[in-house]
Amino acid sequence: MRSKFKNMDKFLFFLMIIYTILGLVMVFSASSMTAVLEYGQSESFFFVRQLVFVILAYIAGFIILFIPNSIINLLKKMNKLIIFGAIGLLLITLLFGKTINGAKSWIDLGVISIQPSEFVKTMTILFIAFSFNNPKKMFTKFKFLTPFIYAVICVALIAFQPDFGTAMILAITCFFMFVSLPLKDSNYKKLKIIAGAFAVICCCMFFFGGEILKNTKILSEKQLSRLTFTNPCTRYREPTGYQVCNGFIAINNGGLLGSGLGNSTQKFLYLPEAFTDFIFPIIVEELGSIAGAFIIIGFLIMLYRILKIARNAETLTGSLLAFGTFSLIVTHLLINLLGVLAIIPITGVPLPFLSSGGSFLLNIIILLFITERVSIESKNTKLKREIANL
Repeated sequence: MRSKFKNMDKFLFFLMIIYTILGLVMVFSASSMTAVLEYGQSESFFFVRQLVFVILAYIAGFIILFIPNSIINLLKKMNKLIIFGAIGLLLITLLFGKTINGAKSWIDLGVISIQPSEFVKTMTILFIAFSFNNPKKMFTKFKFLTPFIYAVICVALIAFQPDFGTAMILAITCFFMFVSLPLKDSNYKKLKIIAGAFAVICCCMFFFGGEILKNTKILSEKQLSRLTFTNPCTRYREPTGYQVCNGFIAINNGGLLGSGLGNSTQKFLYLPEAFTDFIFPIIVEELGSIAGAFIIIGFLIMLYRILKIARNAETLTGSLLAFGTFSLIVTHLLINLLGVLAIIPITGVPLPFLSSGGSFLLNIIILLFITERVSIESKNTKLKREIANL
């Protein structure tokens, strides 16, 4: 155990703990009034639910650190079971799932509800990374495209729910993992350029092609309304501006130093989703813009540490696992924060660690523990090689 801790990225682990604690505190603060006034529950209702998932996540994370390599190698050999399991989860959700906010994305387990698409993100990252356990075999002809074809199936099934925000995040994450592959052949490089151009066109269509999409039946009326996102405060009394404008009011109320922890006024049902997608404005309102800036800087440091692990990984599989984690977190951060600031449409994407959402938090923490395992194994392999060269 001592050797595991020694070779962990301790600063990354420290940031995980800090953001987990901060997330619990802010979920309690931001959700307390909603729990009482809207749900008729105690102030700590959503906090307790979040805490349960935190405990489960860290238990699962430490188990991941100590799983024997023999089991990991077995998973790598049977990695198609991972993606078939992911596809199966999504099919079950489409058939028997619960509809919330217009998307059939949830499975009700009685005590709690889970969002299978969040688990599918993790399973897809694992599947793609494990597929490259034998790089020489995968880079024969165009075999390296096979894992991404399965990923496209998962993206399509999530889009059918329809949950376009989650589908887009998974697609972007897989795209970045594809771009990170060490493809040296000129034909492969051309393929990367074509894929990149296609991704840019799709993003532009989604973010700025509202008028085009309004003439199709691809999106529901509620989803189409999200494409009207600029100048939200000119539409304060309309659904297209009310939420984002109240987020602006929260940020403005906070100023530099904030109104004090627990003293938000916008969480009194003025700001919808105050403890989920729009928790960042509540954080700024209570803790101030300076605290908000430090939180963003902390995320940047976290991303740098993950990227460093990806670059220093001794295997392509390890590098892809860490880079997939990096891509998922950075995509969530950008889409959430840019949506809150009305730079892009709102897509209902949570902020890592800080937003309420058990399934998402569980999977982010698990992925970070997997990244820590990559760091440990890379350092162990490097040490063994140095000893062998003595």
